[in-house]
Amino acid sequence: MSAFAAEWLKIRTLRSTAWTPALTVVAGGGLAYLVGLSMRRAEPEHFDAMFATFYSLSLAQLALVVFAVLAVGGEYGSGTIRPTLAAVPRRGRYYLAKLAAVAGCAAAVSVLTVAAAWVAGQAGLGPRHTALTAGGVPGTVAAALLYLVLIALFAAGVAQLLRGSTAALAVLLPLLFLGSQGLGNVPVLRKVTQFLPDQAGAAALHFFGNPDGPGYDRAFGPWGGIAIMALWTAAALAGGYVTLRRRDA
Repeated sequence: MSAFAAEWLKIRTLRSTAWTPALTVVAGGGLAYLVGLSMRRAEPEHFDAMFATFYSLSLAQLALVVFAVLAVGGEYGSGTIRPTLAAVPRRGRYYLAKLAAVAGCAAAVSVLTVAAAWVAGQAGLGPRHTALTAGGVPGTVAAALLYLVLIALFAAGVAQLLRGSTAALAVLLPLLFLGSQGLGNVPVLRKVTQFLPDQAGAAALHFFGNPDGPGYDRAFGPWGGIAIMALWTAAALAGGYVTLRRRDA
């Protein structure tokens, strides 16, 4: 518990935690409203209220990724990882405390972001809004919450694996912003890129159409996508732990 308290204190006092979580919420809500407005006049065959509501997370997630990377990798850049490991020599204990603190903050931010996206998205949709109790909506909302927490933990694992913020951001931001989303639109590459972590998880958020609709072209369903994303996250966290155990600070 003392290790967790220490990691929670670090996160609360980091400058990055003052703006990256807030930016996640603002981007999630603001972009959802704009996408909702743009979808008001969509033809029925192209209309999906869940896409309009949660597509904003594709950009909002970047701020949350930066938060997770800085929370883990920042200690390597500042050199504070040395006194940290001296105070908590059991590296597994330190790692679990760090991840618990990151996950707790990510979960709180996820709740606020998903709520903001829902309210703003439905406001943007106007008369075409949907109800929170409509068929399939509760599951999509739950998937959105899981998606953001998993992407934050995935980023934390990559930062620990690469032992620093700069290297981790150099990998993650192109992957999430340019790589999987950009290449995912190329039909020839889609069969491979659909299994990348963010692309797999986004299937549950209707980024690629309604999973029950005829235009859905993924090789797995919504919760299959979340499961693939969870496997990526577990692999990143395991890799980070191995690196932490085998390499000195």
